[in-house]
Amino acid sequence: MDLYFSPLACSLATRIALYEAGAAANYLEVDPKTKVVLDDGSDFRAANPLGLVPTLRTDDGDLLTENAAILQYVADRFPDAQLGTGPGMDRSRLQQWLCFIGTELHKGLFIPILDKTAPEEMKAHVLKKNLSRLDHLDNHLRGRDYLLDHFTVADAYLVTVINWTMATPPVELAKWPAVKAYYERLRARPSIARAIAEEFELYKAELARHRAAA
Repeated sequence: MDLYFSPLACSLATRIALYEAGAAANYLEVDPKTKVVLDDGSDFRAANPLGLVPTLRTDDGDLLTENAAILQYVADRFPDAQLGTGPGMDRSRLQQWLCFIGTELHKGLFIPILDKTAPEEMKAHVLKKNLSRLDHLDNHLRGRDYLLDHFTVADAYLVTVINWTMATPPVELAKWPAVKAYYERLRARPSIARAIAEEFELYKAELARHRAAA
């Protein structure tokens, strides 16, 4: 399978999940500005017209987009890794957390404050309105190792999003001790440590490439 990704973007969650599963995949880096696939120089928008990562091409040639959908596909594709849950309420809880991370944290909180073109007034409004999402998360994680009763693709996604706090000084994890402890604990997990270290090097190369092109 092929995973289209950009370094340290939300596609990192799928890399983590694939590493957890011990699954083979081709990792195709997409420049977030030019939408060029660095491996072959092709236009990524031919695969995904929206130009958004992650995008997954399965072994059968099907293209799948949207982070939550891709993560659940990986969990189902490699059941021995136990990255998902069984049916019923357990599956609904997994979807609940994937939706919460995607809407309340990823899009609702972090994307606006990471946007370099967004007015400061808008960022201040977002912080005032949406930091309560981290209060909710902190309450849930007290006394828990994971979002559910074991490590799932939802944890891979959450660690990916929390990792963005390195670029968002107004979101200081010390204010949410359970979230901070969760993040530090999972950062040491082999799949996560490997994925972040690899993509951090690619991210530095991306920044250097953009500076040279400016």
